[in-house]
Amino acid sequence: MPYGDIDLNELAKLLGLDARRLERMAQRGEIPTRKVAGSLRFNRTEINQWLKQQMGSMAYNKLSDMDAGITAQRQTGTEDNIVTPLLHPEAICLKLPARTKKSALKELVLLAEKTQLLYDKNALLETITQREELCSTAQLGGIAIPHPRQPQPYILAAPILVIARTSQGIAFGSPDDQLTDLFFMTCSPDDRHHLHILARLCRILHCKNCVDNLRQATDVQDVIELIKQREQEVINNT
Repeated sequence: MPYGDIDLNELAKLLGLDARRLERMAQRGEIPTRKVAGSLRFNRTEINQWLKQQMGSMAYNKLSDMDAGITAQRQTGTEDNIVTPLLHPEAICLKLPARTKKSALKELVLLAEKTQLLYDKNALLETITQREELCSTAQLGGIAIPHPRQPQPYILAAPILVIARTSQGIAFGSPDDQLTDLFFMTCSPDDRHHLHILARLCRILHCKNCVDNLRQATDVQDVIELIKQREQEVINNT
């Protein structure tokens, strides 16, 4: 994705939202923007960062609209899975040996390395740590989605998703100050794909039953089947 400016209509297509609604959001200062020759302009980098910070608290219908918008922008089939192809048994751990935020990030990167899609584990650890220092990726409900601020084309062969669960919650900076025990670390060489993964993953995790079942899963294959099933439900709009 080029890192230049886009206009209101281009942003509306990307997000799957009505242009007039976005204009009102921009006027209220709810979305980063500036005026150039009297027209609203949006910097792609700023918008990407804003989206990554906002997705975890977005309503389901907004996530659905955004998912559809990115699907169209990427020219991806509406029936295509986005998260399921990223599920690797070796990158899923139900007893993550971590008790602190720092150790959790380190263990998540070690799981990513097991996929053999990661070229530089130290670089990934550094970039996700920097992202956490900027703003925690922890969400309500004991969930966190660690990810880099920028795409990582030089340290990855393909997008990665790591899923992990701790037996005891970790203080990860949740907005409700609750402990976090479910982690979904993702990273992609391409920012548009990365946004798509985040939007689809947040839709999947909006289902309380799915999250509860992930907490109760007894083996890795159960986790894979739960995510697959829930993504299919998301695709079918249920």
